[in-house]
Amino acid sequence: MSGQTGGAGLPVLALRKGEDRRMNAGHLWIFSNEVDVARTPLTSFAPGDCARVESSQGRPLGSAYVNPGALIAGRVYCQDATRPLDAELLKSRLRAALSLREAVCQGPYYRLVFGEGDMLPGLVVDRFGGVLAVQIGTAGMERLRGDIVSALTELLQPEGILFKNDLPGRELEGLARFVEVAAGHVPDEAEIEENGCRFVFPLAGGQKTGWFYDMRDTRALAASLAGGRRVLDVFSYAGGLGVACARAGATAALCLDSSQTALACAARSAELSGVAGQVETLCSDALAGLKELRAEGRRFGLVSVDPPAFVKRRKDMEKGLAAYRTANRLAMDLAEDNGFFVSCSCSQHVDATDLRKVLSGAARDAGVRLQILHSLHQAADHPIHPSMPETEYLKGFLCRISRPGRGL
Repeated sequence: MSGQTGGAGLPVLALRKGEDRRMNAGHLWIFSNEVDVARTPLTSFAPGDCARVESSQGRPLGSAYVNPGALIAGRVYCQDATRPLDAELLKSRLRAALSLREAVCQGPYYRLVFGEGDMLPGLVVDRFGGVLAVQIGTAGMERLRGDIVSALTELLQPEGILFKNDLPGRELEGLARFVEVAAGHVPDEAEIEENGCRFVFPLAGGQKTGWFYDMRDTRALAASLAGGRRVLDVFSYAGGLGVACARAGATAALCLDSSQTALACAARSAELSGVAGQVETLCSDALAGLKELRAEGRRFGLVSVDPPAFVKRRKDMEKGLAAYRTANRLAMDLAEDNGFFVSCSCSQHVDATDLRKVLSGAARDAGVRLQILHSLHQAADHPIHPSMPETEYLKGFLCRISRPGRGL
């Protein structure tokens, strides 16, 4: 523990002179180079210790938990500088998170906790009916593993709770990666309802926490435009967009993904949703699959491109943006004249301006004209912290593509 303590007994984490600007603006992260290590050495904290954060003048700024070995050395969880992160605060935040989801979502299918967006940094919880998938990304939240299970059990009485703690970021926090059942019974697959469809997908063996709730609104918007059109869902995973479009009246939907397991779930989801005859799957690397479809002369009235994060670190920006441009250009080649085009990026380091430039370049490469109709964002169960652009990670555009003739 630190040698200095605040009025409520929490050890003090002091910031260097002038390094309180971001916290004063509401940001919740404290980087290691912002800490006054002469006054409050980071080595005096154990991973996950709670601290009273103070400016260089001793002004209280809030409470944070600390990881002395991480680049993000502190994560603020409360503006009250005297408040420890304990079971009581955890339960209060979970109740507030549940109240929001019950107001903005239909049925027990949503992201219940979205880290900093719910003032629970390092914690993500997805609800799939009676099953919860929990992802803990930080040492501070790891200390509350037992309290998290207890609080979720008390709040929701779930059939089962799965720890999906296999994200790479845990290694940066000095934490082991693992997947295990934390409570109750967790099936191999989950089944949910969304946009009038039923979807099935793997849990322990699935991507991320199992489902991408953040794209719910985008899938609904695409489905509203799909009637009478052929749809191409690139990087489809378990067919969320393709099946929704087929259900909404698309004449056909093709789900393209590199995972045969995901596509098998897409096919079963199509059956559950009553559109098996309208949904086709293609297992292929996305770029190779797009080239194959172009060689076959296929065209689609609505094309969606939702790749994984191509820019995981800032140093990957140039290479990642080039990959986005290539994927979007190949997909634009398959769009019909006056067809609709959906493009998204979940890369935290890629903002909407970057993606718009990518689409502009891809349209020039493909020789098409692009009109942006809607800006796309993550669904409301992924609330954005107004002082943390990092929480607004999903961005996208709904466009119309036209193929002007000579001289037009």
